[in-house]
Amino acid sequence: MLKVTLPDGSIKEVDNGYKVSEIAKDISEGLFRNSIAAIINGELKDLDTPITKDSTVKIITLKDPESPVIYRHTMAHIMAQAVMRIYGKDNVKFAIGPVIENGFYYDFDLGDTKLSEEDFKNIEEEMKKIIKENIKIEKSELTKEEALKLFKDQPYKVDLINDIEDDHVSVYTQGDFYDLCRGPHLPSTGMVKQFKLLSVSGAYWRGNENNKMLQRIYATAFDKKDKLDDYINMLEEARKRDHRKLGPQLGLFLIDTDVAPGMPFFLPRGTEVLNELKKFSREIHKKYRYNEVESPQIMNVSLWHQSGHWDHYQENMYFTEKEDVEMAVKPMNCPGHIIMFKSNVVSYRDLPIRMFEFGKVHRFERSGVLHGLFRVRVFTQDDAHIFCTKDQVETEILSIMSLINELYSTFGFKYEAFLSTMPEDHMGDVKTWDIATGALKRALEDSETPYTVNEGDGAFYGPKIDFIVTDSLGRKWQCATIQLDFQMPERFDINYVDNNNELLRPVMLHRAVFGSIERFFGILIENFAGAFPTWMMPEQVSVIAVSEKYNESASLFAQKLEKEGLKVSLNITNSTVGYKIREEQMKKVPYMIVFGEKESESDIITVRTRNGNTAENILLKDFIDTVKKEIAERTIELSY
Repeated sequence: MLKVTLPDGSIKEVDNGYKVSEIAKDISEGLFRNSIAAIINGELKDLDTPITKDSTVKIITLKDPESPVIYRHTMAHIMAQAVMRIYGKDNVKFAIGPVIENGFYYDFDLGDTKLSEEDFKNIEEEMKKIIKENIKIEKSELTKEEALKLFKDQPYKVDLINDIEDDHVSVYTQGDFYDLCRGPHLPSTGMVKQFKLLSVSGAYWRGNENNKMLQRIYATAFDKKDKLDDYINMLEEARKRDHRKLGPQLGLFLIDTDVAPGMPFFLPRGTEVLNELKKFSREIHKKYRYNEVESPQIMNVSLWHQSGHWDHYQENMYFTEKEDVEMAVKPMNCPGHIIMFKSNVVSYRDLPIRMFEFGKVHRFERSGVLHGLFRVRVFTQDDAHIFCTKDQVETEILSIMSLINELYSTFGFKYEAFLSTMPEDHMGDVKTWDIATGALKRALEDSETPYTVNEGDGAFYGPKIDFIVTDSLGRKWQCATIQLDFQMPERFDINYVDNNNELLRPVMLHRAVFGSIERFFGILIENFAGAFPTWMMPEQVSVIAVSEKYNESASLFAQKLEKEGLKVSLNITNSTVGYKIREEQMKKVPYMIVFGEKESESDIITVRTRNGNTAENILLKDFIDTVKKEIAERTIELSY
């Protein structure tokens, strides 16, 4: 008999080969009916998995947090089966269909048939039929030879099978459809009914642009209709907030793919917002005792050989040559800061040295992945490098985390931390990496910051902490990063003089808070739907003359507000007052003052907001003081 330990600590004895589904049935009929999979010794498994050794077992139902991975995976197979039924088995070549965050996709080769969203209705109807049929899903184990024979007409599956090192592969069958898959899956196709196809796009096989372009259908599924509805509503709201649409509409930025693909042009209004972000960043860096520096845009390739970027990052860099000297456009700022550190003899009394730069960097990204401000080829980092002793590392990391918290909270962002450890392609020995990773762990734990470990996802020169912010729609974005580096100081042979007059190697911390300012700007556009807090806005108050008669006095009134430090736009066009108000609302100007006879004769004003609110009989001085307070305190909400 084998021992099965359940989540409540109870132990059940079962025969060798006893299935998890039978355990569920033994516990209760209700659990058996609702169970979809199990966690056996920490791994997700199918319900029909036999117990072959003493194990811990947790039965999974649709109520458990692990369930979406299972039912979305099954839904990907249901979608593939529907495509097969509609277009014919001989006409469809299947690639892969994994689960992704909040959904799933499947890649198809349909020959000359091109899918569009107009085809979604037919595919969804066929999927509903498959769900209604409630087809049993069965797993079988095949040898590689058997699998190659089974999938002989599916070249992408054959490609995958040939890459599998094990001699056995698993195949899942549901009626007339079967697929190469690790699983687990639902027991049948009828257990989850709420799904929606979202979009279709091109995708190269294995992500390699030299391979054939496939057609990828993105979709999502939920166990309940209200969850699906909420998600679809969120997507619709996200589409309305798309920074690629709002940016040009609001006169913030544009991207001309013919002139400079992946390289944004910032228009006057957008530049004004960026300047406010930089101003805020400069203030907070001064508070935390950073010194702002600036390094050259183009430097000799020898520097990048020495830094290791030539070996690890060359394919993402831009190069130029003059006077037989090969130069590289910087993809990162760190080597430039090291050159500045080396320019003087550094004493232990000088440490830590904190260098901060708005460094513009260029990195080649393939055209297929460029995406507005989120994925570009040139961007500005609020980049800093801290040179310190080993004893100062943890204190400096805690200081950086405090700075990050102060900056993010200003925008109302919550965040979570991820610790990324040594990747396969790395510089330096394992022992040094372990020391560096341990320092980051201690800082996270000492600051009581919850974190998740991302194994093998560190930079090539050191482990890192990435900070993921959550926006107003619940979407997550990777922004700030802290990277601990023992490698660069070694490669550049940088030292400081200790209290015994001996040369020691400093530790180098890389960090950015906005990350890419342009990307952070894009996140803010979508988070606030272009209606930025007053302190960020290129125009904070709009003065609207009711008629040509009041144009001159409205202009003088606007100048008065400007002298108080407010950013003011003056609308004295010949349009109607209603049109002028809508015009300013479209620009998301926080406050509007319609200027007419009453306003020209007294200091009592009526304030309209971009939200449609109206505040009457407001003293001009009180209004000015209120807006100035909003700006000084960098508040998110409007006061009226």
